[in-house]
Amino acid sequence: MLETGEFGTVRELAKAEKVNETYISRALRLTLLAPDIVEAILHGRQPEEMTLPALMEGVAVEWADQNGVFVAR
Repeated sequence: MLETGEFGTVRELAKAEKVNETYISRALRLTLLAPDIVEAILHGRQPEEMTLPALMEGVAVEWADQNGVFVAR
């Protein structure tokens, strides 16, 4: 929605989705997950501690750092 230009800002997107801007900001950070972590989640192989609330708390930007925290099975 942001990348297509439908919404110009996080604020506009949050308003359209009727959620808090901080929630949208935290959710958008999930797009920065390393590909192998996304793959593990899609196949149900993520570690037990890799929950949506844990991911929403914040994840390192560097993929190597993410893998140091969450080691997929």
